[in-house]
Amino acid sequence: MLKAAVVILNWNGERFLRKFLPGVITNTEAPGIEVVVADNGSTDGSVAYLEETFPGLRVLKFETNYGFAEGYNLAFSSLEAEYFVLLNSDVEVSKGWIDPLIRAMDNDKLVASVMPKIRAYELDGYFEYAGAAGGFIDASGYPFCRGRIFDSLEADYGQYDSSMEVFWTTGACMMVRGPLYKIVGGLDPFFFAHFEEIDLCWRLKNRGYKHLVIPESVVYHVGGGTLPTSNPWKTYLNFRNSLFMLYKNLPAESLPATIFKRLLLDGLSVIRFLLGAKFRDVWSILSAHVSFYRHFRKYKAFRKEEHRFISRNSHAEMYDGSIVVDYFLRKKYTFLSLKWTPVDRR
Repeated sequence: MLKAAVVILNWNGERFLRKFLPGVITNTEAPGIEVVVADNGSTDGSVAYLEETFPGLRVLKFETNYGFAEGYNLAFSSLEAEYFVLLNSDVEVSKGWIDPLIRAMDNDKLVASVMPKIRAYELDGYFEYAGAAGGFIDASGYPFCRGRIFDSLEADYGQYDSSMEVFWTTGACMMVRGPLYKIVGGLDPFFFAHFEEIDLCWRLKNRGYKHLVIPESVVYHVGGGTLPTSNPWKTYLNFRNSLFMLYKNLPAESLPATIFKRLLLDGLSVIRFLLGAKFRDVWSILSAHVSFYRHFRKYKAFRKEEHRFISRNSHAEMYDGSIVVDYFLRKKYTFLSLKWTPVDRR
């Protein structure tokens, strides 16, 4: 069994493979560690480039685009490793980046996943949107990070250089225990993309495991490589999947009130998009809610099976305030401005 399998899921990302893959291979591969590219049915010449440039590299070829979630599930189903690493194709890794992550996992068997500090590749000195220095969510299921709240990115001046327990680790660069990933069923393929890593981390937390950010390791993420931030399809997936994530992981006694609160808060998002004349995003949010109310019953069996885990640990380390209210009304744009000390079980 490999110590670690670093898997880059690629879909029409030849430009990123050309730019970042050589550095990933140079700074990662070592005895017991393998870099693998899983191609999600690309049509842009990605596979030809890989075969011509890296003939010894393992390339898993899928006939179609299965999305982020099912694509990784398929890739990991054919691999055996103590640790799996999900690594975006638009990430530049630094020398020795993987070693602190492996040490953290080796030192504590209750750590299910770890992530490095994520800095912006194209905005020098700033954190990057997808994970920054560790992910959290509030009681309504809205995600935020040490170093990023909604669209406000903080400059990195070392304020978050301590390792700590977080609620979720980013799918842009996540190391997770391989056998555990398979035991819980991996990423939810229905999500396709977005929120699937938060849902996975929450399910693992429900089982008593924890997640860490290890800022000693640093990577640089371009972001928006597959779907740009302004894409209405991305808006739809974000709002829909966050609702399904809440339904899958919250205890029954708090679920109705939380979903009702989300309905009201998402209504404020609709108003904000209307004022900005972003009518396609408005339609995306409305469609997300319609999809949730039509399909949430598909997870009833899941909730019944997972009940013994959900009732025990589902609220651990959640922010007990509203990040929406704090950000848009109270003008709290940084993690340190929040009146809250996260629980750290280490």
